[in-house]
Amino acid sequence: MARLFGTDGVRGLANAELTPELAMSVAASAAQVLAAHDRSHRPVAVVGRDPRASGEMLEAAVAAGLASAGADVRLLGVMPTPAVAHLVGALEADLGVMISASHNPMPDNGIKLFGSGGHKLPDGIEDEIEAALGDVATRPTGAEIGRVSHAPEALDYYLDHLRTASPQPLDGLRIVVDCANGAAATAAPEVYRRAGAEVIAVYAEPDGVNINDRCGSTHPEALCAAVLEHRADVGIAHDGDADRCLAVDADGKLVDGDQIMAVLAIAMAEAGELAGDTLVTTVMSNLGLHLAMREHGVNLRTTAVGDRYVLAELRAGGYSLGGEQSGHVVLPGHATTGDGLLTALRLMGRMAATGKPLAELAGVMRRLPQVLVNVRVADKAAVAASQSVREAVDAVTSELGEEGRVLLRPSGTEQLVRVMVEAPAEQTAQAAADRLAGVVSAAS
Repeated sequence: MARLFGTDGVRGLANAELTPELAMSVAASAAQVLAAHDRSHRPVAVVGRDPRASGEMLEAAVAAGLASAGADVRLLGVMPTPAVAHLVGALEADLGVMISASHNPMPDNGIKLFGSGGHKLPDGIEDEIEAALGDVATRPTGAEIGRVSHAPEALDYYLDHLRTASPQPLDGLRIVVDCANGAAATAAPEVYRRAGAEVIAVYAEPDGVNINDRCGSTHPEALCAAVLEHRADVGIAHDGDADRCLAVDADGKLVDGDQIMAVLAIAMAEAGELAGDTLVTTVMSNLGLHLAMREHGVNLRTTAVGDRYVLAELRAGGYSLGGEQSGHVVLPGHATTGDGLLTALRLMGRMAATGKPLAELAGVMRRLPQVLVNVRVADKAAVAASQSVREAVDAVTSELGEEGRVLLRPSGTEQLVRVMVEAPAEQTAQAAADRLAGVVSAAS
């Protein structure tokens, strides 16, 4: 059977795949497993959600599951994912639960779990939770049943933390923030105003069904137009649960996660804050980031695709900055997971501190054309082992030299091989990708 936990928790179509019964069972099992690992006290869990309609239903189920396993529950209400991770520590909880499907469409939902200190649970603990699903033998009764309460002070704890983590005033900056009609709708405009910016909030009126609907970091077109309309200095795009941040410069041009990391890495290196002079990113980051970091004396370490792999490398090496092209950026000195609001504050803080427009700061990196072709195959493992494919990749890599890059990656969920080529010219990248896709197809 397929593993219940994916790369970012349990996710599925709400009330069909992700049912209240499953949510309650996962929550109860998580509380039981954590209690078994530490019997010194009664476990405490914090629970947040994004504003999609199914979140109210799943929040009730999760709270019931946790309480049925003897955990005390503090409901945070609508809250960004990074806020839940932070509040695990700030409220001295043992477990954090975020109910969100992030950038997915509204009908989906998900459950993300954070352990003590606000870190994502390791695979081994997730496996224990899955194995214990449905175990009712040890459920408490009487006064041992968990209690459920609200935490109205939680948002202010999080906003105060953000201002401490990024103290640079933003006075004089006019910004447009696209809140994706999601969890950032209250928190993002408020913290940017507290920092001194003039804030114009768009897509900040969640109604339970409009989350990520043609807005946010997966649909930045409207933000690009809004920045021009309001003559803003910068635009900030978040996703449904606010763990991502993309930006738009004053000319209405998108600044992606790679460019944001380039700006932050240089700033941190100059301040002596970039541990090991190293940036951690995934294999999908643009070659332009590699070239820019090399020029500025910053080392680059790459991981498999997925923020959990970036987080693992950051913790293993003690590094201070990492992230993904999609806008997940992690600053381990201040957050245990990707935090879109913190990223935006640090990016805009760099603008304010230097007096430079975002276009100039982001210009340290030139994005090379990147072409991705998905090839459906009968056996992706056989293709990966094919000599003809290896020889074709070696040949194209040699032709491109240091100004290009080839990446072949089997899909984690489908019988697909993803062929990615970067080159100085899009025509060159497209021709090379099509050529390799033909070899991959023939080898299957």
